[in-house]
Amino acid sequence: PAAPAGTQQRNLSIGKFANKTQFGQGLFSDGSDTLGLQGRQILKSHLSDSARFVLLDRANLQELAQETNLSGDTGSVQGAELLITGAVTEFGRKEVGAAAFWGLFGSTKTQVAYGKVSLSVVDVKTSAVLYTAQGAGETTLTTQQVIGFGSAASYDASLTDKVLNLALLEAVSDLVTSLDAGTWGRQ
Repeated sequence: PAAPAGTQQRNLSIGKFANKTQFGQGLFSDGSDTLGLQGRQILKSHLSDSARFVLLDRANLQELAQETNLSGDTGSVQGAELLITGAVTEFGRKEVGAAAFWGLFGSTKTQVAYGKVSLSVVDVKTSAVLYTAQGAGETTLTTQQVIGFGSAASYDASLTDKVLNLALLEAVSDLVTSLDAGTWGRQ
């Protein structure tokens, strides 16, 4: 998307984005930060969609250098004006349900996922935090059975995606609104 008329796009690199919750970090975890990596990719999409930034990819510098070599070009990596960092600060899932006549005549089961993210925009020359934003999201999936008929809800992993998407959309919208209002650096 193109930036709105009269709006200057700013060079931005995405720094660390990590899962700071206990979700996905239990005894059987492989140690990878799946939630953080997923959040980083969603953040990249929302920042791109805002059309306010030229996103500079730092996560793939080794691959970029290799492709530059293969093309016979010397390449020139552009410097960022801003760095954005962030974290998933709250995340959880729960199930709630109700049964009619001890489940004989029907039941409902609702899966609830909720999350919160925090973002910081930093000036790379001064290391000053120019702006911080938070976003939160919650989504549910409900299924119902009546006298044995209906669907049975199993674990739905897409709820994680939806919650991160909602929380990051809110945080990026806050960043863009504040950027447009000229309030960065005046918190």
